[in-house]
Amino acid sequence: MTDQVSPIRRGSPLLQAFIENRQILVKIAARITGCRSRAEDVVQDAFFRLQSAPEITSSFKAQLSYLFQIVRNLAIDHYRKQSLELKYSGPEEEGLNVVIQGASPETSHINFSTLESIADALSDLPPRTRYAFEMYRLHGVPQKDIAKELGVSPTLVNFMIRDALVHCRKISGQQKNSAA
Repeated sequence: MTDQVSPIRRGSPLLQAFIENRQILVKIAARITGCRSRAEDVVQDAFFRLQSAPEITSSFKAQLSYLFQIVRNLAIDHYRKQSLELKYSGPEEEGLNVVIQGASPETSHINFSTLESIADALSDLPPRTRYAFEMYRLHGVPQKDIAKELGVSPTLVNFMIRDALVHCRKISGQQKNSAA
């Protein structure tokens, strides 16, 4: 292991400064991260970062400032990462209560029936209205493009889409009421 060549050698002043001030570096990192064990990780990361750092031949004060800046920056990075992870994660118990869509045969049947009723409702519509609704809702085509294609105003396309949606909801609502 002593055969490794690195910019910081065993007796380098920067390494000596790191070793002598390790406890202070941990305290600085702990103030930022809010956790001593995370602060230890930060200081360890700083040590590895120093392994690839160039040899600094400036004053002891400048070397110490350099060490403190590395630890501070790494601690801030760790804190930001921790905050982001907390933002997008939750307790394990929350994951156990998640409802899986389509998990039961009943849910699959209800979803399939709803799709069939919407398809039937769409088939009742005039072809132009159905086309406008399908292009806008299913394919994401902008209403102005549909209007150009059909040779009508964008306002009329908006009304056709609205009418198709109202019709589908009405048919879907009638089927729910008859099923209950």
